Amino acid sequence: MTTAKELREMSDEQLELTLKDAAEHLFRLRIQSQTERLDAPTELRINRRLIARVKTIQSERAIAAGAQEEATK
Repeated sequence: MTTAKELREMSDEQLELTLKDAAEHLFRLRIQSQTERLDAPTELRINRRLIARVKTIQSERAIAAGAQEEATK
């Protein structure tokens, strides 16, 4: 499991890849949950939270970059 601290240490490109992988994995889990029984149903929640963490960090960085840009004007 990836913690928020570990995610914050990642570069923007790594965060984007992590988000893409987590979204694909969540999609596969949702399909699997509809067609058959999941081995670990908590994986759905874990992946949703990982996606939320990554998106939160990305938006924080975007806001910080915007504030930085405003400060230089």
